[in-house]
Amino acid sequence: MNLKLQYNCFNINWNSVSEILKEVKMTYFDGKVHEKIFKNSHTVVFAFDGDKLIGFGRAISDGVRQAAIYDIAVLPEYQGKNIGRTIISNILKCIPKCNFILYASPGKEAFYEKLNFKRMKTGMALFYDAEKMHARGFIE
Repeated sequence: MNLKLQYNCFNINWNSVSEILKEVKMTYFDGKVHEKIFKNSHTVVFAFDGDKLIGFGRAISDGVRQAAIYDIAVLPEYQGKNIGRTIISNILKCIPKCNFILYASPGKEAFYEKLNFKRMKTGMALFYDAEKMHARGFIE
């Protein structure tokens, strides 16, 4: 594997972003929506094997104290090879000294706990489609 990281949105195939999110069973939209989402984020990290997009993640932040991590996704055939860990660690390095909140899919908590993320006792959410998020296991 020839792992390359990219920290900007230049020359990204946004339909590939949608396909990867779909493949890992995360929420996905049309490629143009993901383009807007990632371009409006504070920090982005895209992982490539050569020229093939294999994973990514992003953070929204004030750049000083608070940040939230979203859309960490790695193609299934590349999972277990520290790519997700590499994406997360590079996001953290890009925004040092921030407090991070992580938005994870149900069942992925153990992966993030290995990276020293802790479960919050005070986390709350207000979702646009709360019924759907309840059905998917995101809220009680």
